[in-house]
Amino acid sequence: MLNLLWPIIIVVAANTLYNICAKFTPGEIQPMASLAISYFIAGLVSIILFFITSDSKNLAAELHKTNWATLALGIAIVGLEFGYICVYRVGWNISTGSLVANISLACILLFLGVFVYKESISLQQILGIA
Repeated sequence: MLNLLWPIIIVVAANTLYNICAKFTPGEIQPMASLAISYFIAGLVSIILFFITSDSKNLAAELHKTNWATLALGIAIVGLEFGYICVYRVGWNISTGSLVANISLACILLFLGVFVYKESISLQQILGIA
């Protein structure tokens, strides 16, 4: 059971910190400058964690394993973070901005899962959604 829960705990904890930080990003800083600094730190942390967690320690070999999804994920992350900074800058409360965004996301992913990836959805899941 813990094997299923620990990734969710990390996502929830990181997402909580993420939204607090997005909410309190100074209004005076240009959002892309703020993101560039954040990504610099994220890059350093990622490289350090790679060397701590990797058995091979060969970053160049890992770079050759990437595909389009790695590049698209980078673009998506920038859009996501820029969007959240803007959500809070235009006045959304931290209690509702993320909620509206995540409910919208859940609805879109539900339809994609069912209609594109042919995932099944049970009556119990439909009742839970309602």
